[in-house]
Amino acid sequence: MASRETLRVDDDHIDTVLSQLDTFIVGKSHETKLALCSLLANGHLLVEDLPGVGKTTLARALAATLGLAWNRVQFTSDLLPADVTGISIFDVAKQEFRLHQGPVFTSLLLADEINRAPPKTQSALLEAMEEAQVTIDGKRYPLAKPFFVVATQNPLEQLGVYPLPESQLDRFICCIELGYPHSEAERSLLTGDNRQHMLNDVAPAANPDNVLFWQARARQIYTAPPILDYTQALLAATRKFAAKGGCATGLSPRAGLSLLAMSRAWAMLHGRDMVLPEDLQAVFTCVAAHRLAGSLKQGTPIARDILHSVDLV
Repeated sequence: MASRETLRVDDDHIDTVLSQLDTFIVGKSHETKLALCSLLANGHLLVEDLPGVGKTTLARALAATLGLAWNRVQFTSDLLPADVTGISIFDVAKQEFRLHQGPVFTSLLLADEINRAPPKTQSALLEAMEEAQVTIDGKRYPLAKPFFVVATQNPLEQLGVYPLPESQLDRFICCIELGYPHSEAERSLLTGDNRQHMLNDVAPAANPDNVLFWQARARQIYTAPPILDYTQALLAATRKFAAKGGCATGLSPRAGLSLLAMSRAWAMLHGRDMVLPEDLQAVFTCVAAHRLAGSLKQGTPIARDILHSVDLV
C-alpha cells in the first residue's frame, strides 16, 4: 500500500491535470474525473451524447494535457478495418512486405462516432483494446504504452447508427455523457476563446511516463474483503435483475474487474490509499449502465435502481 505522504505529493500533480482539463471542458468536473479515471484504470472510454456538446474536445484535451500522441478516426459506413489498423504492402525494391501503420498506432485514439461504422469495422478495435496489440497478416504488432481509446457514440435513435455489439461495449470500462452545460458555463463558452484553438497552444501538464506511473499506482490501491463482498453483491443483483427480464444480461466477471479498477482509480484521484464503499458507488453507474442496456440513456436508471437496492455487506 502506498504511503499517505507519497499520495499527497502525487495528488498535487494530478490536481494540476484536472484543473487544466476543466479549462477546456467547462462545468463538467465530475465527467472529466471519470474520463481520467478510465485512463488511470488502464481502460477505455465511451462518450455517448448529442453532437456539439464537447465529446471531441474532451478527447483532445486529455491528449494535450497528458502529453499523449493522438490520432483521430472518423467512423463512417464505408470505413474498412484496415483503415484503422493498417495494411501490409509489398515493397518491390526490397522484395518484402512492409507495414503501413494505421491510426491505431498511437497513445490516444479518438474513434469519433464509432457507431456509424458497420460491426466488422467496429470489431477491428477489439484486439487492440483488450490486448494492446493488432494482428495484420498473421503478425502481431504491439501498440504504444499507454494506449487509450476514447470513442464517441451518437444516441441510438439518430439516423445512420449501428448499435455496438455487447463484446465491444464490454471493452469500454466506462461510459459517460457530457450533456448541456449549465448557464454560467455556457456563458463562459460563448464569451471566451474557442476551446479548439486553445488546445493548439496548451502546454502539457504531464507526460506518458506520469500516466504509466499513475496506472501502476492505481493498481496498488488496497481493496479490503468487505469491498469485494459489496462488489459481488452488486454483480449478483444485476444478474437477478436480468433473470426477471429487467435488462438484457447481468454484469460479467470482466465488468466486476472494471468496477474495481475504476474504484481504485477514483480513490487515488481523491488522495486515498484504499477503496471505500462511496468509491464503488461513485463509479458504478458509468461502469454498468452501457453493459446492462446497450446505451447509457437506457441503462442509467437500471444501474441506479440496482445500486440503491443493494445494502452494504
